[in-house]
Amino acid sequence: MDLRGKRFLVVGAGLSGIAATELLKGQGLSVCLFDGNKGLMEEDIRKKSALLQDVEIYLGSLPQEALEGCDIAVLSPGVPTDIPSVERMRQAGMAIWGEIELGYAFEQGRVLAITGTNGKTTTTALLGDIMKRHFDHVQVVGNIGIPYTALAAGSRPDSVTVAEISSFQLETIHAFCPQVSAILNITPDHLNRHHTMENYENAKKRIAMNQGSGQVCVLNYEDPVLREFAGQTKAQVLFFSSARKLLEGIYLDGDQIVWRMGGEEACVCSTRQLQLLGKHNYENAMAAAAMALSFGVPMKAVREALLAFAAVEHRIEYVATKKGVRFYNDSKGTNPDAAIQAVRAMEWPTLLIGGGYDKGSAYDSWIQSFGGKVKKLVLLGATREKIRDTAIRLGYPAQNILLVESLEEAVDACVASADAGDAVLLSPACASWGMFRNYEQRGERFKEMVRAIREEDTTGR
Repeated sequence: MDLRGKRFLVVGAGLSGIAATELLKGQGLSVCLFDGNKGLMEEDIRKKSALLQDVEIYLGSLPQEALEGCDIAVLSPGVPTDIPSVERMRQAGMAIWGEIELGYAFEQGRVLAITGTNGKTTTTALLGDIMKRHFDHVQVVGNIGIPYTALAAGSRPDSVTVAEISSFQLETIHAFCPQVSAILNITPDHLNRHHTMENYENAKKRIAMNQGSGQVCVLNYEDPVLREFAGQTKAQVLFFSSARKLLEGIYLDGDQIVWRMGGEEACVCSTRQLQLLGKHNYENAMAAAAMALSFGVPMKAVREALLAFAAVEHRIEYVATKKGVRFYNDSKGTNPDAAIQAVRAMEWPTLLIGGGYDKGSAYDSWIQSFGGKVKKLVLLGATREKIRDTAIRLGYPAQNILLVESLEEAVDACVASADAGDAVLLSPACASWGMFRNYEQRGERFKEMVRAIREEDTTGR
């Protein structure tokens, strides 16, 4: 698409919006910036980049004349597509893009893209490591924390871009078409944004909407929604499975990850060799390996990267052992399914810290996954009573539940109750909003508190 002569309206003055504005400005295109937060200061926004000095900035409300002068709106991921201001943009005849679509418009190389409710950050980071062992110019972008628009202009014909893409970002793609895509799993999440499970599922499936027979879509065979989707996509489907042998694809056979293609089998590696904990991480490893192998990466490079890879920050991240008590940071476990995987990965009696912002999730399956492993449930945030009531209804002992006001109080309570040989796990099953800026800040604070624990503070009974 020829973008010359187009005027862009970037919506959102956060990390993604600033990167999109810089990209457009740097390419000599006309752009203005809008943020509905009237509490922001224009001078503070301009300080973020030298490229913003002569950009028109609108805060709080957007004049009709500004709308009528723009052709394409670029929404930051946090901006819902169904709010009145976005509807005004549609009525003004503007195309509605997201930063993924904008980044792709400047992409010169090939793209591999990953989505799913859980595991996408780990899989993206792992696939990025694999690619860097075989290709000279690899960019890892998207929901992993680096806006696609921040690096898109630096792509080259020989570039490989590995992108983590959220359901929010997939709502606003149009031409985006990865050479290899993956949908890891789909379980309830972000229903406050998508309103229905069907809408959420459809958003995830959009990652493959422009793929054809020349591209590959990697899917989880054990997810019934994705197994059905395999018959709907035009892409070549490649399955991974942690529960059965596949005629073709990649699967877990005991403790062996096996790649089977064209009637031939090869052992990728043993799960005992991996530094990652839990079956969900073996699934992440299989998905990354399948994407890389189907892209032509040699098995040797795939195997070496798998064996060298450690857990990403805030995802079942080992923090420290204090007087025989292990502490794990799973602050990225922001929904029940992610938190289930963290509980399953624990091999010790566990004191679990949960609760936070209410995204409309149900917590029954999370509580049911405890299986006698969770000896104490410490709850905080807006969802603490909701989770407590669910736990009691499902038979979890009320005397083992503690409601607290802060993360500091939660950690102190776990320290006071933990025995040597126990684990303390922060895996909230909820977003961090309302108490922290994001899950990263929550995880960092947890790690700070754990590292400050003196050996004499733990009971060690």
